[in-house]
Amino acid sequence: MSASLNLPDRRTGMAHRTEYLIFETKRAREFVNITERVRAVVKASGVTDGLVLVSAMHITAAVYVNDDEAGLLKDISAWSDRLAPPGDYEHHRSGETNGDAHLKNLLLGHQVLLPVTDGDLDLGPWEQVFYAEFDGQRRKRVLVKVLGDVTPTRRS
Repeated sequence: MSASLNLPDRRTGMAHRTEYLIFETKRAREFVNITERVRAVVKASGVTDGLVLVSAMHITAAVYVNDDEAGLLKDISAWSDRLAPPGDYEHHRSGETNGDAHLKNLLLGHQVLLPVTDGDLDLGPWEQVFYAEFDGQRRKRVLVKVLGDVTPTRRS
């Protein structure tokens, strides 16, 4: 993981931190729960009230928020295959074979913006942050950028 931290601007009280989560998936298709890694970046940022952007940084991957339940993960995989099935795509004329992975990125989205309250992710009870890989088995990066205020707040 690499990081950059800018301390609060004395005039605004705003701070930001950028980190890259680096990992390599074991399979071509994989759903990786990255919630705790994102939470660690938020906590290290010192931001108490703000936002965190989580971006896949790869055009054959996605970042999304949903429940971490095995049946649902299978459903998401099957749903994405129904909407963007493996097969022959115009993109393959370029020598690539991952046309469906590019379309799955469009279906699930390449980034999410999440609230930060009291220095922590402010997620619902079942919400988890996922990195979805559709053309893996090589080194990949996920950008995590935290922006916000560093003054104490109170969660209601």
